Amino acid sequence: MLQRRLFVGCALCSIGGLVATEVAAQAPAAPGAAGVRRKILQQTEGPMPGYVTVAVEIEIDAGFLVARHTHPGIESTYATEGGGQLQVDGQPALPVQPGVAFQVPMATPHSFQNGDKATKLAATFVVEKGKPLASPA
Repeated sequence: MLQRRLFVGCALCSIGGLVATEVAAQAPAAPGAAGVRRKILQQTEGPMPGYVTVAVEIEIDAGFLVARHTHPGIESTYATEGGGQLQVDGQPALPVQPGVAFQVPMATPHSFQNGDKATKLAATFVVEKGKPLASPA
């Protein structure tokens, strides 16, 4: 299986194929972005001043590695299809499969190795407004 590396803001984390984009300027990944596709379902101000909440649908290609990255806030994700392994610094590896939910704390490096079929995730990010959604770790 060929493994490709691409930094993405979580989506698993990110959600994209874009290196660090500001939350306020979030947009769908360019057509054909390698490895990860995202669809922003909703973006709202809050839950408190200076933060934004972004709901995202994510699809990760089979065998794709989402490289280590961090977020300026909390990521909450639920797997709906496929699966792989999530590695969050300071925690044991988490096998992800449909029905598994997880959270990644603010500024905590993490990565995701997808399994042998596409994975679909529903994610919510509560992040500091105006900061890059994700940064390499």
